Amino acid sequence: MAFLDVLLNNLPEVKGPDQKKLSFKEKLKWTSIVLVGFFVLGVVPLFGLGQNALQQFEQLSIILGASFGSIISLGIGPIVTASIVLQLLNGSGIIKFDTTSSEGRKRFQGVQKILAIFFIIFESFIFVLLGGLAPSLLLAPALYRSVQFVLIFQLILGGILILFMDEVISKWGFGSGVSLFIAAGVSSQIFIRAFSPLTATGLIAFGTSQAPVGQFWVLIRSIISSNITGAILAFSAIFFTILIFLIAVYGQAMKIEIPLSFGRVRGYGVRWPLNFLYTSNIPVILIAALIANIQLWARLLESKGYALLGTFAGSQPVSGVVSWLFPPNLVQAAITGGLSLDLLTKSLIYMIFFILGSIMFSIFWVQTSGMDAASQAKQIMSSGLQVPGFRRDPRVIEQILSRYIFPLTVMGGATIGLLAASADLLGALAQGTGILLAVMIIYRLYQEIAQQHMMDMHPMLRKMMGK
Repeated sequence: MAFLDVLLNNLPEVKGPDQKKLSFKEKLKWTSIVLVGFFVLGVVPLFGLGQNALQQFEQLSIILGASFGSIISLGIGPIVTASIVLQLLNGSGIIKFDTTSSEGRKRFQGVQKILAIFFIIFESFIFVLLGGLAPSLLLAPALYRSVQFVLIFQLILGGILILFMDEVISKWGFGSGVSLFIAAGVSSQIFIRAFSPLTATGLIAFGTSQAPVGQFWVLIRSIISSNITGAILAFSAIFFTILIFLIAVYGQAMKIEIPLSFGRVRGYGVRWPLNFLYTSNIPVILIAALIANIQLWARLLESKGYALLGTFAGSQPVSGVVSWLFPPNLVQAAITGGLSLDLLTKSLIYMIFFILGSIMFSIFWVQTSGMDAASQAKQIMSSGLQVPGFRRDPRVIEQILSRYIFPLTVMGGATIGLLAASADLLGALAQGTGILLAVMIIYRLYQEIAQQHMMDMHPMLRKMMGK
């Protein structure tokens, strides 16, 4: 433990602000700088890169805040993995951190940073040595191994940069860097797929026979050329994206409030909120990561001649387990006449897998991360609160909370799984998991800004925030 304390005390870190509360302008400045840096790093290619087998997992890269083939190919993956592993170990009691004290929180954050650095190094080696990001075949055989280590070094460097950029956001900006990078990636993908005038080859679509990437321009172009099928497909992609977005916002705002009172202060009470989406976006992150890992391992096994999990034709799974875990575009199939019993069966299995998986991960997360009724009751007691009309006893609070937490865990997990699967099957402009993540992150960011900075922001911005 002495060695661990020495290591934690000597870890490099971003210095926090001297003042207790930063102004809105200061936070906005640092958030903007980091976001610009994130997008710039995303277009810096890896030196010496040849085959980019990870490029086909574009949807996974959006969720991980990564750009496969660039210096930030790892994205926030190592940070998220370290956070999940440590929270599970702490929640299950295998490793105990006293997060109620400043010293315990500092130790927890230090160990999390060490774990994140470990996963940065580990994933860098895995990505390169397993052929996900391979050196150029034009290199001399004698240089192949050397270039592999050059690629690994660049991936580690990019991972460390993302780690410290996340720390800058946490201390100087809004929210956390992890959430911000995910929201930025999903938002940029939706914006590009909605409004980009470029074709898939990077040319300006106007005046050419190729269709633009942006579905808004496809819709206008299809209406002008009387292409009814193209217009309906473009409209449905935009419509279902907006619909899933609105339903997710509505679900995020739903909550149950349990009235509590301060035992020593008569006549003053608060409401303890339990959100309908109780475990937030954790279930769909885990289920999407599971599906992505199955696809990744299927691709790696197929490349070695062992098609145990299925085969691919380009980026499309065509057989095996992976073909049943890949969402078909039902709207497109229905409009173009390609709807079949096989397609409907695959869609149903995909939706059931997503819903049941989200429920399972939701229950698992509640039990291991301290969100169960017993843990919440202890937290309420430590805050000096109690249920009005009942004696001050954690068992009483636990009994009342247990009536709500388990049903909310199951219903919230099922709802968020249904929304994510529906967005994938209905051909929305981004993956369902990505849309839900962006909605919840932006909603929490809005709440944070509204609570902390409403008085020191520009009047025009205040009006835009609805205050």
